[in-house]
Amino acid sequence: MAGPVLDFWFDFASTYSYLAAMRIGLLGEQAAVRVRFRPFLLGPIFKAQDWITSPFNLYPAKGRHMWRDLERQCAELALSFRRPDPFPQNSLLAARVALVGLDQAWGKDFCLAVFRSEFGKGRSIESRAAIGDVLAELSIDAAPALEAARSDAIKTRLRAQTDEAQRLGLFGAPSFTTTDGELFWGNDRLEQALRWQKRIANGE
Repeated sequence: MAGPVLDFWFDFASTYSYLAAMRIGLLGEQAAVRVRFRPFLLGPIFKAQDWITSPFNLYPAKGRHMWRDLERQCAELALSFRRPDPFPQNSLLAARVALVGLDQAWGKDFCLAVFRSEFGKGRSIESRAAIGDVLAELSIDAAPALEAARSDAIKTRLRAQTDEAQRLGLFGAPSFTTTDGELFWGNDRLEQALRWQKRIANGE
């Protein structure tokens, strides 16, 4: 598909990535910008900053605000919300399966279903059984998808994608990168990122 493309970088453990994932499809269509889903892992990026967990856990006041803010925004968007426990969830398996699915027709649907399961229903996304349930809800045969996610090729791709995120200067999720190298961070910058990508694609 030709036309402007915006890269959507997310970690399934990221709260605000849930909001962005639920909004980006329709907004991308309205802006006539194709969105490329780019799952990656925040863990190595946090580790490089000597963070052992999410900053929302490291700074309790910030964490309390985030959870209340997420409740408000989900209510405004008519999205279900239930806080998963523990937080953050280990998103490694989900990210690997997402890469498998993004090579096929079901990738974006899987990504949205994982976010809904985790933050809409408060379910775990950490185990093979949990991801298998998400796949089953989409009528996708779980066994081959989970087996493919264990392949060296997928493991290497996820590492490479996370390395690329670091090279691009990503420090959190969701983030959006444009074809001219601009970086936009946060769910509240989604609309601006789409407008920017559309303008540069139009030569403005």
